[in-house]
Formats: sequence, structure tokens, C-alpha cells
Amino acid sequence: MRPGEALALAAGLTGAGLGIAAAVGGRTAVRIAVPVAAAAWTYDLVAKNTPAGPAVMAAARGLDVLLGAGGRPRRAALPASAVAGHTLGVTSLSRGEVHGGSRRTGLAALGTTASAAVAATVAALPRRRGGRTDDTRRAVAAAAFAATYAGTVGRAQAGAARNPDAATVRTATGAGVRGVIGLHAALVAGTGAIGLAGGLLAAGPIARLASKVVSPT
Repeated sequence: MRPGEALALAAGLTGAGLGIAAAVGGRTAVRIAVPVAAAAWTYDLVAKNTPAGPAVMAAARGLDVLLGAGGRPRRAALPASAVAGHTLGVTSLSRGEVHGGSRRTGLAALGTTASAAVAATVAALPRRRGGRTDDTRRAVAAAAFAATYAGTVGRAQAGAARNPDAATVRTATGAGVRGVIGLHAALVAGTGAIGLAGGLLAAGPIARLASKVVSPT
């Protein structure tokens, strides 16, 4: 693909996305969709190869979650922060895929994964005391899914923290990219849709097989 074709396609998709946001969510959605698009373009054109790159990518992913919340962005604050934190850790770690990384970056990624798991669990907790049995079940399910996510992604990131050579970092980065599925499953379980969360989690092995054909990074 030629650069001009890529630019035209990106512009067209951005315009289509903003149009759909306006049609479905009105002004409220547009107020979030515009920053999402701005963050994506800023990352691709300016920030990708700078120290600000991971933070800009994390902002794009977090804002994307808020966009999906429609007119209730406050309720999506914790899920958005969980996804943003996960993205920050994975993107920072990915910079060592070619020449190797550092133990500090591996540990930082491990910390963001743990924080994302905690945020997904807290987001499912009842908003008031004396919650119903359904509330408890939902919170327990979210905690279980979050623990699965943290164990899967965190194990690979711990390996990168111990031995941050390029091959280990690539493995941890791939686990992190696929691991967002587990994080999403935990967040969905926190809403009470436990069956749907299980279906999402089942997509993890499929993504792992697909990554052997096409690299997720």
C-alpha cells in the first residue's frame, strides 16, 4: 500500500467512526469520539517513537471504553482506567521486542497488570451496603476472571522482568496483547453477564493459535 492510500483510508475510517458516533450517541458521544480519534492520529503521526507513545496509546484505549459507555461515562471510569493501565504496560514493554528491554519496564508492566485486575474487581463491587446475592455473585465472578487475567499476563511479564531479552519480551508482549480479552471478560463479568464473559475468555486460546499465523504486534 502506498503512503497516500494509507492516509486516505485512515482519514475515511476516522470520518466514518465520528459519523457513526454522532448518529448513535449524539453530541455526548462526539465529545468523546473526537479525543479518541485525536489520540489515535497523534500516536501514529507524532508520538509512536517518543517517550510519550505508551501514554498516548493508553489514552486512546481508555477513551474508547468511555465512548462505549454512552451518556454514563462516570460508570465506566474504572473499566476505562483498567484498560488504559493495561495498554500502558503492554505498549511500554513492547519497545524491547527487537533489542531487548529492561527489568524496570517488565516490573512496571507487571504492576499495571495487577492494578488493572484490581480495578476490574472493584468496578464489580456493590455501590451500596447490604447488596443482593446477585451482587455478590457478580463480584466473585469478576474477581475470578480478573485473577485469571492477571495470572496469564502477569506470568509472562514476570519472565520479562527476570530476563528482558528480545525473545522473552516478545513473548510477554504477545501475551499482553491477547490478555486484554481476559481483562474484558472480567469487566463483563462484573456487569452480571457471566456467560458472555466466559465466551470472551474462551476466545483467548483461539487468539493464541491465530497469533502463530499473524503476529498480534
